[in-house]
Amino acid sequence: MASFTTFNNVPIIAFVFFCVLALSVPVTGRPATFLEDFRVTWSEYHIKQLEGGRAIQLTLDQNSGCGFASKRKYLFGKVSMKIKLVPGDSAGTVTAFYMNSDTDTIRDELDFEFLGNRSGQPYTVQTNIYAHGKGDREQRVNLWFDPAADFHTYSIMWNHAEIRFSVDEIPIRIYKNHEAKGIPYPKVQAMGIYSTLWEADDWATRGGLEKIDWSKAPFYAYYKDFDIEGCAVPGPAECPSNPNNWWEGPAYQSLTPLQARSYRWVRLNHMIYDYCTDKSRYPVPPPECVAGI
Repeated sequence: MASFTTFNNVPIIAFVFFCVLALSVPVTGRPATFLEDFRVTWSEYHIKQLEGGRAIQLTLDQNSGCGFASKRKYLFGKVSMKIKLVPGDSAGTVTAFYMNSDTDTIRDELDFEFLGNRSGQPYTVQTNIYAHGKGDREQRVNLWFDPAADFHTYSIMWNHAEIRFSVDEIPIRIYKNHEAKGIPYPKVQAMGIYSTLWEADDWATRGGLEKIDWSKAPFYAYYKDFDIEGCAVPGPAECPSNPNNWWEGPAYQSLTPLQARSYRWVRLNHMIYDYCTDKSRYPVPPPECVAGI
């Protein structure tokens, strides 16, 4: 197993990468207030605005969970949120942050799902990708810090070359565009941005073995710095194909050597499930796994 010196529970290689990125990449977006870009979609009374709308609290209790969605859809770009997850005994809860085309048979979707834990166990983040209606591409990573102790940044970057899931700008999953090899890639349908806090103790923690403890309710998750940079739909028709969009630049076509080292560190030390290596589900590896995701 690879190991790296850490700083505040982050590998030095990743910490250095983050500092370099902060110095070299101009910030062109702006964190919005909640109601600028989002609307409540489920259980309005379980979502509370804080700090003048710059942050929100989501609540899950025995009556209901809750959720919100972006007012617009986007085709390519980057979306980030700072999230502080449910603390303590959160087994059976799921906090989700995802993009979805909101279409049935051919939906495209990019998922972050944070799976609650029993106190003292690591929080697991599950990612999944649907392309042209086909999903079942789950990967799971145990986070290397306590995501309920403070806010951390979770982002999805999506361009014509790849989809990149990152935690505090550290890449944890890459899905490459291999359309030339006949592998579906989401690039036609715009997607909205969604988030929910809900009860899923039939599968969320240890495959459903750990049930939610309602005596610990209500459960809270917190969000702030809602940052969307992308081509809004409806909007200028030429935007999604514009090669001058910053997310289409050379720095976002593939990982730098420094990013690649951080990526390998996460996958070697913290990945606990990869559908590509699950021979019980896929005796023959899926084509994107063979192509190199």
